[in-house]
Amino acid sequence: MTKRKVERLNVAGREGPISNPDKPLFVRPTHTKLELVQYYLAVAEGALRGAGGRPNMLVRYPNGVEGEHFYQKRAPAARPAWIEVVGLHFPSGRMAEEVVPRDAAALAWMANLGCLELHPHPVRAEDLDHPDELRIDLDPVPGVSWQQVQQVTTVARAALEDFKLIGWPKTSGSRGMHILVRLERRWEFDEVRRGALALAREIERRAPKLASSKWWKEERQGVFVDYNQNAKDRTVASAYSVRPTPDARVSAPLRWDEVEACEPADFTLRSMPARFGKLGDLHAGIEQRAGSLTPLLELFERQGLGDAPWPPHYRRQAAEPPRVQPSKRRKPLLEIGRARRKKAALAGLEHWKERHPKVAAQLQPADILVDAMRGRYSTWTRIRINLEHVPEELRPAQEPLDPDEKIFSSS
Repeated sequence: MTKRKVERLNVAGREGPISNPDKPLFVRPTHTKLELVQYYLAVAEGALRGAGGRPNMLVRYPNGVEGEHFYQKRAPAARPAWIEVVGLHFPSGRMAEEVVPRDAAALAWMANLGCLELHPHPVRAEDLDHPDELRIDLDPVPGVSWQQVQQVTTVARAALEDFKLIGWPKTSGSRGMHILVRLERRWEFDEVRRGALALAREIERRAPKLASSKWWKEERQGVFVDYNQNAKDRTVASAYSVRPTPDARVSAPLRWDEVEACEPADFTLRSMPARFGKLGDLHAGIEQRAGSLTPLLELFERQGLGDAPWPPHYRRQAAEPPRVQPSKRRKPLLEIGRARRKKAALAGLEHWKERHPKVAAQLQPADILVDAMRGRYSTWTRIRINLEHVPEELRPAQEPLDPDEKIFSSS
C-alpha cells in the first residue's frame, strides 16, 4: 500500500499539512503521526489547560520512540504566521523564542513536528518572571514500587492541605506522579523553588522511610521529591502529554479518589480520548484555586536548613552548599559508561556485571545509578555503581568506560 505523503487538516479554520501521516511513531502497538495529531485534537481542551498560553520547549521525535530525539528551545524559523512565540532568557545567558500554543491548531502543528510531549514552562507568556505553578515531581529510585509512589502522593496531599494549598494529581506517564499547585503570580522563580524545597523536606520528615529530598542520587532512597523541577528553565511533561514509552502512555490527570488504585499503563494514547470524552478534564477547576506561597516560605525559614544543591549547569548560588557529590567524599563509586542511547549504556552495564558476577550479586537496586543527563540539544545516559554494600575485598577498580561516547556538552 502506498503511504500518503501529506494529509491536510482544517482545525478551527486553520488549514495545515500533516507530512508523512502514516509514519509510525510507536511500533508496539503501532501509532502513526496522524494518530498523534488526532489524539491532541481529541484532548485539546485539557492539553491547552496544561500547556496553553505558556512557552513550550519542543521535544521532538522525528523518527519515533525507537529513534533519537532532541530538544529544541528555538521555534522553527519556517512556521505559520499564526504560531505565537515569546522570547525567554535562560540561566546560561542565552535567549530563545519559544512556541506558545493557544489553540488546537497549534497542538496539531507541534505534533506534526514529531513533538510527542508537551513541555511548558511554569509561567504565562504575558508574565515570564512570576510562575503560577508549583510542580511536585515524585520520582521513584530504582526498585521502588508504584504502590510506594501512591503512598507518597497521599502524604504530599496532606502536607499541601496543611499549608492551605490545593494539589492536582496526575501520573507522570512514566514511573512517577506529578502534583500541580496553582499559585498567585506574586513570587519569582527562586522563591517558588525555595517553597518546593521546603515542601520536599516536609514530605521526607513525614515519611522518612518512603520519601527523600536529597539531590545526590547516592543519598536518595524511596521516592525522590524533585524540588529542582521548579528552577528557572526546567520543564516537565504537562497534563495529557504523550510519553515515549513503548505502549504510548500519557500523563493522566486524576481525581484524588483514583490515586490509590490507578495504574499508569491504563492511560495511553489509545485509551485517553474515551476517558476524556466521558469525564472531561479533571483539572478543569485548577485556575480558580490559586493559592499563596507564603506558608511554604515561612516553613523554609523555620526548617533552618538553608539552600540545597542546584542542577549542575546553573550558576553557583550564594547560599548553595558545596557541589561535591557525597560519593566523592565518603562512598566508593564507579562509573560504568556513557552513551547517547540508554539501551547502549545498559548494555555496557551488563558487560560489567558479566565480568564481576560476585560484585553484581551484592548490589541493591538503588546502587545502580542511571542518570539521564541533559545536554544542549539532547539527553545522554551515564551509568554509575555505588559499591557501598560490596565488601572491600570484592570491590573492583575503575575500568575504561563501556561505552565511552565523548559527545556531550552542557546546556
